[in-house]
Parts: sequence; structure tokens; C-alpha cells
Amino acid sequence: MKRVKTYIHGLDDILQGGIPQGHIVLLAGEPGTYKSSVAFNIIYNNVKNDKHVACYITLEQGRESLIQQMSQMGMDIGTVGSNLSIVDLALIRKNLEKLGQQSWMQIFKTYACNLKDNIDYSILVIDSLPVLTILAEFQNPRVELFHFFEWLREMNITCIIISEMKMGREEYGNMGEDFLSDGIVLLKMEKVSDVNMQRRIRIVKMRATEHSSDFFTLLFGKAGFTATRVISE
Repeated sequence: MKRVKTYIHGLDDILQGGIPQGHIVLLAGEPGTYKSSVAFNIIYNNVKNDKHVACYITLEQGRESLIQQMSQMGMDIGTVGSNLSIVDLALIRKNLEKLGQQSWMQIFKTYACNLKDNIDYSILVIDSLPVLTILAEFQNPRVELFHFFEWLREMNITCIIISEMKMGREEYGNMGEDFLSDGIVLLKMEKVSDVNMQRRIRIVKMRATEHSSDFFTLLFGKAGFTATRVISE
């Protein structure tokens, strides 16, 4: 089975080499747990090292802000050229009244499909699911989300969908996305002392993969991201 590496040292070993190609993976986490950075790390390194073509669609954070943030973490998009596209659909949010008769979901799909036709990306990041569902104004969230996931599968891509969780609450399946996803990667903050917090990562599920369901400590340094056995004080 072909796999998409996460380029998190230690995690790809846990995943038998990475995320199975074609999977839709939910990347869920609390604020400040590196959700966007982990997702960008995956596509950036797959483009840079494995010749993939990738797209990052941001619905909230501005494009320039995202580029600056990732550059500070050593991920300079200038090194990967046009094979990594960052689409700032947050701009559309400022002009919703100009969309005419098209629904916001139709606009989203049009952008995604046109870009697929133009550059044929194989990995897509959507940041984030809560914003997407709010803008799409789902009337029947479970049914409409099911059809959205089916549309993604027809795109024949590997997709990472970022989802926000409330602090201290592992809730990421309010609309059935946990069942619809092929994989769930959970990021959280763990209090390890009166003054120290620790970022942790866990593979909740990954279809077609034998993996540990334990939490691992998520570290970031000069060598990038690393998942290690939990460090306790």
C-alpha cells in the first residue's frame, strides 16, 4: 500500500510508513497544539522530498500570515515552487454578498476542482472543518457532511481536514466526521506539573494500518517534528 509520510520523526514508524494514500484524515486538536503546523509539515515535506503536488485551503487564517508562520518554523514555500499552492478562501468570507445565487459550498468545490484540473494535486489540507460547516450553513449536517466526504473521495486524493476541539474535551464527532474519516489524529495539551504543559499526539484510528493508540509527546526543534514516548516529570 502506498503511503503519505507525516514527516514526524517516530510517527511514521507507528503508522507503518505513513497515512495510506487516498485516506481522508481528521486532524483534531485544542488551540495551540500545532494543528496547522502539523498539517503544513506533512504537505510541505511531501512536496519537497517526494515530488507530490499539494494544496492548502485556509478558510480563516490569511495566506500571508500562514506563510510567515511556517517560514519561522523552517518551512519556506520558496523552496517548493508552484507544487504547493496556498488558497486563501478567507477572502471570500469578506465578500459573501457578492456570491450571487451560488452557495458557499459550490464556491468551495469550484475552487478545489479548478485547482485540481490545473495542477493535479494529490494531497489537500482543509483548514478548518468547523469554519467550513458554518459558512456552508448545513441544514442537515450529518447528511450534507456525508455527501461532502463522498465528493472528496471522488477527487482521488489524500485529504487532511483540521478540526478544532475545546480545551480539555476530546469531542470531534458532532456531525459524524469521526465515522466518515479513514483516520483520526488527535493533538492535545497535557498538564505535567503546576507550571508545565506538554503537547501530545495520538492516532485514534487509521484504517488499513496496525498502530499504537497511545499518546506520544510531540516535540518541535531544528530537526522538525518528533513523536516520542511520553515524557513525564
